[in-house]
Amino acid sequence: MIEPKGVVHFSIAVSDLEASRKFYTEILGLTLIQSAPASGMVFLRAGKDHVILARSDAPLKRDAKDSRRAHHAFKVDSEKYEEAKVFLAAKGVEVFEEEDRKKGVFVGRQFYIRDPDGAVIEFSEWDGTSRLD
Repeated sequence: MIEPKGVVHFSIAVSDLEASRKFYTEILGLTLIQSAPASGMVFLRAGKDHVILARSDAPLKRDAKDSRRAHHAFKVDSEKYEEAKVFLAAKGVEVFEEEDRKKGVFVGRQFYIRDPDGAVIEFSEWDGTSRLD
């Protein structure tokens, strides 16, 4: 069996690299590592974790009916949680769902938004603990 040591990066399919780069860096606050438009990729970092925006050659079919089950989640400090929502609202980004999980693998408050292509993005104050009972 393979024993992975962690996640190197995850990729998010996008239709417009420049618009998505601006959204993920200027609004969501990820750090630009390298832009490689000829390769169809933008390399970003959130904390110590890496994200690649990958231009999709196939049409992206996402709409409001899509479940939030398949999404990408980022951590936010609990003391910055409300401030993050206010900032996003000021930028015209809608929080379409919010919850405060009391039990499960990822407990705490989390809210959900969509990126310019409709991919669901979660922001969570998860502190690394779980309550499975």
